[in-house]
Amino acid sequence: MDRQTLVSVGETCMCLALRSAARSIARRYDEALRPLALSNGQFAMLVAVRAMQPASIQALGERLGMDRTTVTAALKPLQRRALLVVEVAKRDLRGRSVSLTSEGSEVLAAALPLWKEVQREIAELLGGEERAAAIRNQLSAVD
Repeated sequence: MDRQTLVSVGETCMCLALRSAARSIARRYDEALRPLALSNGQFAMLVAVRAMQPASIQALGERLGMDRTTVTAALKPLQRRALLVVEVAKRDLRGRSVSLTSEGSEVLAAALPLWKEVQREIAELLGGEERAAAIRNQLSAVD
């Protein structure tokens, strides 16, 4: 393979561009949430749990695009910090139910303004809120 072909792939590959942008954006969210000792993934988990609570592990996985094993592993640090609890589900004793604790609700409330600020900054980088919304819609269509 010649060098020019490889350069062309690197310059035009949608996957590489999206991965690079995703890493850069994720770092910005991580930095914004660092004062609360949260990663952007943990923030997303708290948001999903709060929106669905009580949430099953499977429902969380579906909402966040994760398998059950990954969800279970992602919940553990939040459990250790007592931000959420995982209990036996009342409807199905084989399942687990996830809910925020009062401390989890407080951390989430403190995180939202930090998230809003980084959201605003990223929208600005992308050319404004309308353009950012259009990009989100286009990315949603890929699913």
